[in-house]
Amino acid sequence: MASLPQALPEPRAAGPAERPAPPPVARVRRRRRPSGEPPPLPRQLRASGRWWLGLSALVLLACVAVVATGTIRYVDVADTRVLQAIAEIRSPALTAVAEVLGLLASDPVLHAIWLVDLVLLAVFRRWRHLMVWLGVGLLVINVGAAMATTLQRPRPFEVEVLGEWSGFAMPSLPVTVLAALLVSTLYSLVPPGRKRTVGKWVVCGLLVLTAASRLYLAQDHPTGVLAGVVLGVATPLAAFRLLTPNSVHPVRYTRARPAHLDVSGDRGAAIVRALRDQLGLVVTDVSPFGLAGSGGSTPLKITVKADDTVRADESCVFGKLYAATHVRSDRWYKLGRTLLYGRLEDEKPFQSVRRLVQYEDYILRLFSDGGLRVPQPLGIVEITPEREYLLVTEFIAGAREAGEAEIDDAVIDQGLGIVRRMWEIGMAHRDIKPANLLVRDGTLYLIDSAFAEVRPSPWRQAVDLANMMLVLALRTDAERVYRRARLHFSDEEIAEAFAATRGLTMPSQLRRMLRQQGRDLQDQFLALLPFRLPPVRIQRWTWRRAGLTVVALAAAAIAAYVSAGVLAAPL
Repeated sequence: MASLPQALPEPRAAGPAERPAPPPVARVRRRRRPSGEPPPLPRQLRASGRWWLGLSALVLLACVAVVATGTIRYVDVADTRVLQAIAEIRSPALTAVAEVLGLLASDPVLHAIWLVDLVLLAVFRRWRHLMVWLGVGLLVINVGAAMATTLQRPRPFEVEVLGEWSGFAMPSLPVTVLAALLVSTLYSLVPPGRKRTVGKWVVCGLLVLTAASRLYLAQDHPTGVLAGVVLGVATPLAAFRLLTPNSVHPVRYTRARPAHLDVSGDRGAAIVRALRDQLGLVVTDVSPFGLAGSGGSTPLKITVKADDTVRADESCVFGKLYAATHVRSDRWYKLGRTLLYGRLEDEKPFQSVRRLVQYEDYILRLFSDGGLRVPQPLGIVEITPEREYLLVTEFIAGAREAGEAEIDDAVIDQGLGIVRRMWEIGMAHRDIKPANLLVRDGTLYLIDSAFAEVRPSPWRQAVDLANMMLVLALRTDAERVYRRARLHFSDEEIAEAFAATRGLTMPSQLRRMLRQQGRDLQDQFLALLPFRLPPVRIQRWTWRRAGLTVVALAAAAIAAYVSAGVLAAPL
């Protein structure tokens, strides 16, 4: 076995370093939020949502009351008088128009709307909206059918029914489903703002025309139509506002990643207020920063008030905005990795966004205490309890990503020294890529420790070494990096690193840059090795993975069966 060569003196990043001074920013007195005061960015149903929910509760109570007191006959008489008055104005021309207008609530059209929405939401990968949309549809259909079966109200009598009808009449199930589908379509496919406002008026007009048609043709009672509209509007309105608020799950048709939240408007103002109250920072600007290299959070450059003696480019801090949607994405990501790759990717997901932020802040402090050059953590800011938090750190002003910066032997040594130091303190970064290595004035900084692990497996540590060497070789060459690596690691350790590394263990940004350069750096490193070790196999099957696979397939089959049943069911 080859012996470890004589190493050079440890680079700056490898040994314990004195904790840097805090960034020179001005601070004001912090303010504790009193009990009962809403957070900086509360999640609100808003007045219209509460009004529609109140109406739906009133409809349900009214139905219970008329059944319990036996007063349904008086409602029938009132509805009949209205329908008889409408029937007096019937004419062949109006009847033809009413039949056309009533097509929107027919079974084929409702099924077509259902199917088109399903396809569009899947095409645009708006999975959160799709889940809420499916839940709303199933809830409205089942609640409406249960109410109609319970009340067993017949179709209008003493008036000729001109259109097709089936089932009981309270509430009007076609109107209920149509209202729910139109409102769900509006909140899942139409961006907020002027377009959604116009869409609300369009939905209102379509519901009025459909209701008028069904009353003219005597297919429904007036109270049945009213109850159907209220239930069909209130349910999706409340569900989408509470489960897919615009501030967290915006409807947009851009190439922006879903993880990148909008920091303008209410959220931007909430961030400014929260930073002042909780960290004492006077913020003058909040803007996205480095979005291209981040897929699991919203990175921000936050300009803050600084002392008069400080340069303008130093009056900044860095923020990573995490929301509950990032935790859910992390959970699905890790589930997918477990299904695809097995035990070595069998990781425990974070259960809350608070835990995620606390963990990254803790890892940053461990790295800093271990002597690694990382941004100094400045604190955690709560935007919405259990839903949104901001991790604030030092901003490395003037730094460039490793994929764009000049890489010399000193920087190479620092990068390799970072990996060696992580091995010594028992940690792994797990996401070494160009965007997470910054170079400023010849100093290499390691950032983004959200995926880091304490006491990782040797496989994890070996992958860190290979990815670091690949990143450093992007701006140099494999032979130069390999020559410097032998000053820090043995041939066996380097061979193990590349035996453990393959495409799926490389961050997507690193894989993309390797393809763009057209150089197979991994093969070049393998050619330089004096010997090769057998590839480290990733455990592909465990009992947990087998069970999760069966559950996933069963859930997909159930969802397909339910969707097919909804499409085939008459309304």
